[in-house]
Amino acid sequence: MTAPSPRTVLVAGSANLDFVVRAAHAPAPGETVLGRELATYPGGKGANQALACARAGAAPTRMLLALGADAHAGPIERSLRDGGVELIVRRCNERATGTAFVCVADDGENAIVVAPGANAALRGDDLPALDGVGWLLLQLESPLDAVAAWARQARAAGVAVALNAAPAQALPRALLADIDLLIVNEGELSALTGLADLDAALAAVRVPRVVVTLGARGCLARVDGARLRQDAFAVEAVDTTAAGDTFCGALVAALAGSEAFAHALRRACAASALACTRPGAQTSVPSHAEVEALLHTAEGPDFVGGTSVPMPSGQVAAI
Repeated sequence: MTAPSPRTVLVAGSANLDFVVRAAHAPAPGETVLGRELATYPGGKGANQALACARAGAAPTRMLLALGADAHAGPIERSLRDGGVELIVRRCNERATGTAFVCVADDGENAIVVAPGANAALRGDDLPALDGVGWLLLQLESPLDAVAAWARQARAAGVAVALNAAPAQALPRALLADIDLLIVNEGELSALTGLADLDAALAAVRVPRVVVTLGARGCLARVDGARLRQDAFAVEAVDTTAAGDTFCGALVAALAGSEAFAHALRRACAASALACTRPGAQTSVPSHAEVEALLHTAEGPDFVGGTSVPMPSGQVAAI
């Protein structure tokens, strides 16, 4: 195993095999919808974010994950290793590899049900040594007590902690106190704070840096008291399944690579937009070269150091 670089990102979290069916629309409660083709793709929020981080090219990436001793584990391991992610695998003979059942509608939106399987076996003491790790990236598809323990260990070791608080759930104050960067969508932010107003909810979270993804409207961030807005990049959406995970991985990779926060938001939005243009979870995550190409062909002002300067990008504005 190679020694971690000082800017290494360690992702601890879930890995699933996704069973994806396309349909005209996702079923409403009590409704049966006739779908079309079925395909399987490696997925899981943790694994998707690890692959996005590795493909971003700014930081070496490792991942702690749990897999069953079954055929579903193979495609997940191959996808991550082929993408440049160094794996720390907890093998669970008593549990199946995690799976997700995804309905993708013709407009690109999706509905997902997850069977955690081996993901539920991860424990707080599974976290490897953090020597040389710069960022720990977490999600909430792992047991909450394990996530809290990992964040606490990272805080004690001086490692920055990013939490993508998804799926939405109530979080203990002690966990939030150990978080340096919180990434949520509007629904998750509302669930966390109990507030419907976006500005009020953003102000209420007691975390130094908070990013709220807004779908086709881009994202909004509060960074050490200042607010930044990044518009979305216009693309033709095919499948939004991994858009949020791609955003998280690309953002943390950029920060681990010492990019300014506003520039990291711009890069994450570009990567997320590209992930919407093809089907699947990990199969949709773009490469560093693809993100660079989009950034250099898009036009608009970029926000740098509190002023607006002309640079090729989607729009970033102070608000």
